[in-house]
Amino acid sequence: MEKVGDILRRHRNARHLSLRQLASAVNFTYTHISQVENGTKRPSAQFVEACDRALQADGALIAAYVNQEGDPDMRRRTVLWSMSTLAAVSAAGSSEGLEALRQMLSDAVRAGHDEWDQIVADYGVANYRLSAEELTDHLRIDLAVLHGLLASSTEPARSRLLQAAARLSLLVALKTTSTGQAMLTRRWWSTANRLADESQDPETMTLVRGWEVVDGCYGGRTPEQLVALSDRVLPILTTEPTVANCKVLSGRAQALSAAGRHAEAVATVEQLADLTERLPASVLGNDESLWGWAEHRLRHTQSWVYSHSGDLARAEAVQDRAAQLYPQSHRRLRAQVELHRAACLVRTGHLTDGLRHATATLDGLPRQHHNELVRRVTRQVTEAVPATERTRADYDDLHQRLNA
Repeated sequence: MEKVGDILRRHRNARHLSLRQLASAVNFTYTHISQVENGTKRPSAQFVEACDRALQADGALIAAYVNQEGDPDMRRRTVLWSMSTLAAVSAAGSSEGLEALRQMLSDAVRAGHDEWDQIVADYGVANYRLSAEELTDHLRIDLAVLHGLLASSTEPARSRLLQAAARLSLLVALKTTSTGQAMLTRRWWSTANRLADESQDPETMTLVRGWEVVDGCYGGRTPEQLVALSDRVLPILTTEPTVANCKVLSGRAQALSAAGRHAEAVATVEQLADLTERLPASVLGNDESLWGWAEHRLRHTQSWVYSHSGDLARAEAVQDRAAQLYPQSHRRLRAQVELHRAACLVRTGHLTDGLRHATATLDGLPRQHHNELVRRVTRQVTEAVPATERTRADYDDLHQRLNA
């Protein structure tokens, strides 16, 4: 078996990179790299991962490191990991690679490992802190690993790994929605649901379906489809105060609201508020994770529902509260609530205020956050403007930003 240093030198030379050029790419000194290549310095897991990624070594450096060093942290990336699978994923484009992984996960039927609970928990925070590209890169690697484990492990670890695979698939579906890939999104939701069902874990099954309903509000599904989707979740919904049950009620309230069934939507969001009050403090305090249910999530749902029904007073109250609660990492979600506010102003006849507020909100949001979700909510503002008022300059200003 080749040593890490030998493989490192070979891949570096193949890419015609000097030690200094590679050092700049991986944030390690060229002396450090030289010592690893010469065998006078033992590599770290962080160093090996950075070099493998920079040199596009398809996992060769990682595999050599595990065999050479026996690092347990790296084993989750190599245990039963097919190198040909990784090579295919690395060679493919982002969408193509994710679709290949989706198909492999759909075919996998077995699993086994016990550290994925923490990995999934970490993704809950990373979802808001990493760029879409960085998050997708991490997901691609970990889904490849999960594929290998799912194809080779047995109970009792199988159910827990299936839960992890379902939640990571959920994350991919959310990301493809944010980039406007509706067809790919539906495939990933199908896979996430299948994996959740295979796990036979009620919380995971409910959570995936709840997120699918919420995500459908931004993914191009019709209001009738959203309500029907939420109807199918009701048989597995319980009255227990859990994140999953809150997510289902949140999605159903938004679906009913989008369909114009405002009385039912308000009743559902009130049921959600009651359930939220019963959640443990540890869940309510988890305000930066995708997997938590902090108060700002309730306020966001209320903002959607009251804005759609044109209840300006109640909408403004929950929007003001949401603005106070959002952590800095949730800047895009704060902007979406402000767009709810703009839409509500327009629906209640305050066209100038609503259109100008929406324009200012978009102008204040960094371009990297202008994804499909933000565009969908902005369209709710423009669509609320009566056809006879769409020659206004402030409407044109917003419309131009929406289509920029």
